[in-house]
Amino acid sequence: MDKRISKIERETAETKIKVELDIDGSGLAEVNTGIGFYDHMFNAFAKHGRFNLNIEAVGDLHVDAHHTMEDVAICVGQAINQALGDRAGINRMASALVPLDEALVQIVLDISGRPFSSISFNFVGEQIGDVPTEMVNHVFSSLASAGKLTLHVNQLAGSNDHHIAEAAMKAFGRALDTATIIDDRIAGQIPSTKETLTS
Repeated sequence: MDKRISKIERETAETKIKVELDIDGSGLAEVNTGIGFYDHMFNAFAKHGRFNLNIEAVGDLHVDAHHTMEDVAICVGQAINQALGDRAGINRMASALVPLDEALVQIVLDISGRPFSSISFNFVGEQIGDVPTEMVNHVFSSLASAGKLTLHVNQLAGSNDHHIAEAAMKAFGRALDTATIIDDRIAGQIPSTKETLTS
């Protein structure tokens, strides 16, 4: 099997970002965005998705967290899309239901080539550490858009915003891991009646 590894670089007047992703990793991560809880989210994503992930980001945090969080999510989505190539042999669709104490979050995704997201959170406050809670929705929609994923995020329970956001990222990692696993029964085949998942 070809290595499913990608490298993405993005530089604008607002951010400078480098992302390296190995879909077939073991959960090793080095994440430095300058936003502590955001680092924590992507470390959880990598650990529970068994992805090797490196993120280096410098952004205009003197303004706020928006540009850095958005652009990192775009780059990670692009890295997912690039690493998967033509998607031959993958499971394609998967779901994960992840608890974290009182919180329970469900992720359902399809590596469809068609960007779509439906996201439902009920956060209590406006901040989780240095992350605005409104940005958590935006991060998942940006991941779906740049990754060309159909993504449904449903908070089923939870009253602690940290637990809710972390459970969501763990669930995203778990679901993406299952969806990207190669099924030997369809080796080399695109799991679509259209025979493409990239256009």
